[in-house]
Amino acid sequence: MITQRIKRRRVFFGVLVVLIAVSWFSISWCDQKIQDVAQNKLYSDTSFVPHCHVGLLLGTAKYLSTGEINLYYSLRIEAAHELIQASKIDYLIISGDNGQSNYNEPRMMKDDLIGLGVDSNRVFLDYAGFRTFDSMVRVKEVFGQDSVTLISQQFHNERAIYIANRIGVYAIGYNAKEVGWRSGVKTRFREKLARVKVFVDFLIGTEPKFLGQREYIP
Repeated sequence: MITQRIKRRRVFFGVLVVLIAVSWFSISWCDQKIQDVAQNKLYSDTSFVPHCHVGLLLGTAKYLSTGEINLYYSLRIEAAHELIQASKIDYLIISGDNGQSNYNEPRMMKDDLIGLGVDSNRVFLDYAGFRTFDSMVRVKEVFGQDSVTLISQQFHNERAIYIANRIGVYAIGYNAKEVGWRSGVKTRFREKLARVKVFVDFLIGTEPKFLGQREYIP
């Protein structure tokens, strides 16, 4: 009896080790693939960013659960304003979650940019950017763009550039400033899993939640 228990435990731990090893390899492989595609397409200084007709600001919540301002949000607003001020983009699409009547990421971002002096006529809102995958597909299928400058933190831009590359959109990224490690550790962990999900999405043929009619950008 004791021998059988020991054998079962050894089999269990052996399977567990294999699963952990496979999971770690998958995460590392997906992470590296996405980094490779984004290489030489990321910028952190407006002086070096090539001009693009349209920028795509990827949305996030303005407030944390604690009620504090989300640094990822405020730094993305700052980065979008920098690009517009430097005349590196002509128009801006803000893509985010508006899945509930009392929650509207694109509208909040637009209001804050207008507060910084951005011309509202240069801003278009994508209310169905529930995921980065949706935002990237919609910028092509709904807004008709085949090239775009992405605005988010570097890790997010890398993943969005990979998606863009897979769907035939040429994308570069303007990196918003990073959030400190202590504040962003949960987000960075989720990003590793999100990168694996990108490959799953393409493997199973995931579609955006909504597409809808074309929207014209001058």
